[in-house]
Amino acid sequence: MTPFTVQQWSIVALVFLLGLVLGMYMLAGGRWKRRYQEEHDRNIALEAENARLRTEAREMESLRHAAAKTPPPDARTPL
Repeated sequence: MTPFTVQQWSIVALVFLLGLVLGMYMLAGGRWKRRYQEEHDRNIALEAENARLRTEAREMESLRHAAAKTPPPDARTPL
């Protein structure tokens, strides 16, 4: 196999750059932007849901600890 000449390497580089430009042009369409925006909105909604669930879990945990510290009603009153 003979090595590439400078002209052949320049053609390979130009074809590569043309492929990059065409690829960016094809990906710049509205379909991909819409999908990205939908995914971004879904991610924001999931983060809000996670924050709400974390808050509820902390509240339940604090209630659980408070209930564990409180003695049962019959143990508080002497007989």
